[in-house]
Amino acid sequence: MKRRTAREKALQALYQIEVSKAAADEAIENVLDGDEPDDYLTFLINGVVTHQSEIDASIEKHLQKWRLSRLSVVDRNLLRLAAFELLHSESVPSNVVLNEAIEIAKIYGDDNSSKFINGVLSNLKQNTEEGES
Repeated sequence: MKRRTAREKALQALYQIEVSKAAADEAIENVLDGDEPDDYLTFLINGVVTHQSEIDASIEKHLQKWRLSRLSVVDRNLLRLAAFELLHSESVPSNVVLNEAIEIAKIYGDDNSSKFINGVLSNLKQNTEEGES
């Protein structure tokens, strides 16, 4: 599975976990629709679920005049997914994480999602590179 596909499936699974309170394993099974589980997909979902408090705190610091709870479910989980990759995946360059999140936001978010996601993640990326989060 391509990493872009893994990210899209991870977003779908995280959406299910939040909205329907599905367990991570159940959400993964649902989005795979009979396909074999992918290591990167599993890494992303389990990572976001495991580190959600830390990730949410990092995102909150970079939201200007917004609260995480006010964001759409798609935007919130896409930010979580990308923030997890920025904070915990050294194998993916940060610019790739940002570009992928922006492109996925164009597909699954609303008209303003990609710009909003870009702004928040750019700030998070800059602070992460400066040793903050």
